[in-house]
Amino acid sequence: MEPLLGVLLGLILAVASSAQNNCSCATNKWTVCAQDGPGNCSCTLVGSNHRVDCSTLTSKCLLMKAEMTPLKEKCFWGHPHGLLDSDGIYNPDCEDSGIFKARQCNQAGTCWCVNTAGVRRTEKGDKSLSCGELVRTSWIYIKLRHKKRSSAFSVPDVANALKHLFESRYKLHPKYITAIKYDSPLIQIRLNQQNSEKSRCDVDIADVAYYFEKDIKDDSIFHSNSTLTVSVNGDALDIEKIMIYYVDEKPPEFCMKQLAAGVSAVVTVVMLTAGFGIAVLVILRWLRTRKYEKVEIKEMGEIRAASLQ
Repeated sequence: MEPLLGVLLGLILAVASSAQNNCSCATNKWTVCAQDGPGNCSCTLVGSNHRVDCSTLTSKCLLMKAEMTPLKEKCFWGHPHGLLDSDGIYNPDCEDSGIFKARQCNQAGTCWCVNTAGVRRTEKGDKSLSCGELVRTSWIYIKLRHKKRSSAFSVPDVANALKHLFESRYKLHPKYITAIKYDSPLIQIRLNQQNSEKSRCDVDIADVAYYFEKDIKDDSIFHSNSTLTVSVNGDALDIEKIMIYYVDEKPPEFCMKQLAAGVSAVVTVVMLTAGFGIAVLVILRWLRTRKYEKVEIKEMGEIRAASLQ
């Protein structure tokens, strides 16, 4: 009887251990998960106590915050990748809902305003900078380039493959995919999502673009961390370059100082070039006139000498 109880106990422990190991967040590798009940897996974001809904995409702001977590807190998940852009690396401030706060600041006390995609839309300032509302990014343009191949794909086939990818992998409703254009090797994808038509269960196009960009750059956020493969009628669509443009519901608020400085520099260069050119022309004309004068004086001297003879 006792050996049988031992076997049963071992089986129970093995099943429990297996369930514990299978407890993970499929849509976010930057999480720590644990069983908090029979068949219930609870996941929190690395570096915080924020609960993560693993049935959908995690917001871009929370992902950026997780990626900025020190190495010692997530070394067992692989190499960390901080956010590197034209504004440098910073740890974003997020609302409880996961969206970006309108004003972001770095450790040096420099602040700027962002849109719902976390992209800077104002000049930088100090902590007295006021941003007001968080402006929504309603349009996203994605430009792709695939590797050269002997023949181009069919335009409808490329469009269908990418639509299926965005719907199945990123859970984006097809109504937000407004256009896909293909002219080998270039692909353009246009996403549109107005705030008035977005429901609570819909994923945000800014989060979709972030997940997609990470997939293309072979740094997938999904727990499987597998390389993204897009197939067009059985042939791989090998994407080698991606660029993303964000268009807000309101125009950006960059001041004209930098533009004025750039225009002033261009005008200065043009004026200096023109002045140099005019100076060269004047000098050449003066040299030519002086040469003619010498020739005339010489000829007159020769004529006078001949008349005296």
